[in-house]
Amino acid sequence: MNNTAYFPGCSLKAEAGDYERSAAAVMEALGQPLEELERWTCCGTVYSLTDDDLMHQMATVRNLIRAQECGAEEIVTLCSMCFNTLKRSKVFIEQDAARLETVNAFMDEEPDYEGDVEVVHLLEILRDQVGFESIEGRVTRPLSGLRVAPYYGCTLLRPREIGIDEPDTPTILQDFIRTLWATPVEFAFQAECCGTYQIVDAPELVLEKSHRILNSAMRAGAEIMITSCPLCMHNLRLAYEELRSSLPDKRELSIVYWTQLAAIALEVETGELPTSMGKLVEGLPTTMELVP
Repeated sequence: MNNTAYFPGCSLKAEAGDYERSAAAVMEALGQPLEELERWTCCGTVYSLTDDDLMHQMATVRNLIRAQECGAEEIVTLCSMCFNTLKRSKVFIEQDAARLETVNAFMDEEPDYEGDVEVVHLLEILRDQVGFESIEGRVTRPLSGLRVAPYYGCTLLRPREIGIDEPDTPTILQDFIRTLWATPVEFAFQAECCGTYQIVDAPELVLEKSHRILNSAMRAGAEIMITSCPLCMHNLRLAYEELRSSLPDKRELSIVYWTQLAAIALEVETGELPTSMGKLVEGLPTTMELVP
């Protein structure tokens, strides 16, 4: 892994602690431990779409400066919303020298940001630097037989120039699932928005959208759904609890972070899994049988 600083963001220090714990355990097992950025602050959460709104770029740039100060070439995130906000702000201020100059002048107590820090998602690190083939060779508990739906949501893929994969036909999560010997389940709404932060003032809209996503995955035969966004996780789990009570056969769908799936395959300790997920993995072999 390149000289990389890990930016956790707010959610991973609160309700998404299982995401961070599993990611840290997986990266440790791969010999690429995450080095947390010192003095990081909130990324700002939602990227401002106003061209002359430089004020809302300050939180992002401050974190890029923190990475620059420690000599990091990259800042890596787990939360797809943090990734989207950080990268879009970086691109926005670096596209125009006047914007960068104004931001640096405003933050007069900070060193100038020089525009040399790349923003990447951990999935990109695993695909492009560690290599999925290398991870596959370290799997000791193959997830053979598990049917996993890759849920991308919005911020990991869009806009096109920011996302980590082709927004209309992404494959990175499917490839990751195969790396762990599980079976990816394609479904119609894998890149559909769940409603995001509108859960605050329009919960009925978010539940409707999330129900559609979940129904699509379950009809396709998924047993597990993976995501990279804590807000998507919140919305999908909330919608699933409501939806499940109305299903005649009480079908179960385990919704977990993609790093939790990797932790099972690599047999690293990350804490308690959802009950339904525990049932699915009980029958899996604990150690991969070596074939001469």
